[in-house]
Amino acid sequence: MKRSPTAPVHVPLSVDLLELLSLEPLGRDVFHAPTVFDDDFALYGGQVAAQALLAAGATVPDGRAPHSMHGYFLRGGDPAVPTEFRVDRDRDGGSFSARRVVATQRGEVVFSMGCSFQVGREGPEHQVASMPVTQRPEELRAYAIPRLASMEGRAPVQPRPAPWPTRIWARCARDLPDRPLVHAAVLTYLSDISAGTAPLTDEHGRPGPSLDHSIWFHRPVQMDEWVLMDLTPVVTAGGRGWYSGTIHTAEGVLVADLAQESLFRRPAPKTT
Repeated sequence: MKRSPTAPVHVPLSVDLLELLSLEPLGRDVFHAPTVFDDDFALYGGQVAAQALLAAGATVPDGRAPHSMHGYFLRGGDPAVPTEFRVDRDRDGGSFSARRVVATQRGEVVFSMGCSFQVGREGPEHQVASMPVTQRPEELRAYAIPRLASMEGRAPVQPRPAPWPTRIWARCARDLPDRPLVHAAVLTYLSDISAGTAPLTDEHGRPGPSLDHSIWFHRPVQMDEWVLMDLTPVVTAGGRGWYSGTIHTAEGVLVADLAQESLFRRPAPKTT
C-alpha cells in the first residue's frame, strides 16, 4: 500500500549530506526525498543522480554494488521541491541486476537513469594509466567546493587554464557507513561538480547545463577518504561539449571513470 509522503523539511545547504540524500519509501519501488532547501540555482544534478542510485540500490538483492549508471537531465529541478523516484526492476540475473529510475517533481520528469549492479567477484586487476602527477591534498590549502554539502576539497595546480578547477581533491567531511552503495552515491554526488570543458571557454562558447552523465564504478571506494577527480575536455560540436574524467584514491588506484555532455554555446548578449 502506498502511503502519503511526509511534509518537506526545509534545511540550509549546510545540512548533513546523508540527510540531504535520504529517501523514504512510499510503496514498492517508489521513494520520496523529503529534505529540501531554498537556492538561487536549479537542483544540483549530482544530488538527484545520487538519490536515484540510492533508490535503485534499495531494490536489488544484498551483496550487489553498482558498476555503472547512465543518466539524462531532462528538466531543471527545484531544490525547494521534494523529488519522487520510481524504480523499474528490469532484470535480476545470477550476477547482475538492471534498474531504471525516473525522478519527478510536480508530476514532470527531471531526470532518468539506467543503472546496473553486480555481485562482487574476484578477477584480473590491470590499470593501464597512472594517476595524474599532482600535489598531495595535505600540501594544499582548503578549497570550498561550491554547492556541495559535507564535502571538503583541495585544488592543486591545474593542468589547463580554466575559469574554475577541473582537477580537485575531495572527501566527505563526515564518517560514512560501511555500505558500498552509500560511497558510490557520494562519489556520484561529487562527480557532477565543475565541468571538464571549462578550459575551452572563450568568447565563442562556454559550458552550460548538463545533458547526460555516465559513471563506471571499477572498484569499491571510501569517500570519507581523499580522492582525486580529474576532468579532461574532449570535443565541442553542435552546441554541446563532451568531457571525460577519472577518480583515483590517494594511493593512485583508479576507482571510477566518468563522462558528461553539456550545452556549450556562445553566452547570451547582455541587455541594458
